[in-house]
Amino acid sequence: MAARVALTTDIGEGLGRWSLGDDDALLEIVTSANIACGFHGGDPGIMRRTCALSVKNGVAIGAQVSYRDLHGFGRRYIAMPGDELRDDLLYQMGALEVFARLAGGKVDYIRAHGALYNVTAKDTEHAQALVDATVEFNAKLPLLCQVGTEAWRLGEEAGLRLIPEAFVDRAYTPEGLLQPRTEPNALLTDGDEAAARAVRMVTEGRITANDGSEIDITAEALLVHCDTPGAVDIARKTRAALEAAGVELIPMR
Repeated sequence: MAARVALTTDIGEGLGRWSLGDDDALLEIVTSANIACGFHGGDPGIMRRTCALSVKNGVAIGAQVSYRDLHGFGRRYIAMPGDELRDDLLYQMGALEVFARLAGGKVDYIRAHGALYNVTAKDTEHAQALVDATVEFNAKLPLLCQVGTEAWRLGEEAGLRLIPEAFVDRAYTPEGLLQPRTEPNALLTDGDEAAARAVRMVTEGRITANDGSEIDITAEALLVHCDTPGAVDIARKTRAALEAAGVELIPMR
């Protein structure tokens, strides 16, 4: 049986008159869209348009939730009680669901963005808030996260369907976590290199960490960030390489 994977992108992350990334081009390549829900990027008009274009292209809709951090693009940790964070996340999921429904679709899965994604890998309180929000919104929806994280552990305890995610355009530490963006060479911007690495992640379950060591990785969803330089080229080459390797590309539902 051929390997199957969803190719995703973070998208709809502009605000007002400002755009971020080539959403139209990316939505013609990926199978699933992690749509910003207004707290780190996106606004009602952008959410509505991105949902409509996703449905038109047969792309699954994911609620990409974050800390309330427009100024920092959701890439800064915010210390807040777990129950307050849970409600912030539910608010975002509900906002996107309205526009998905108006487009003739629905929210198909949940994913954390930026600092929230990284924090929920280790912080029990905020990981629990993410899991609780997902369960309360729709316990049947998949949650995308990395294997072995706190979000993964707590999601398993809650009985959620968990989708192991890997990153096409980010460097990894020997522990299997993402190298911080603030460090040199954290981004992978060469499309051919990124595509080859993506194929290896899916077909061999291996990746080279930033110290040169080989580590195991599980990937049923592969992410290309829309704001990575050359994102469209990376996504296009990754899709072509996966298809050439016999990998089936599916929407995340």
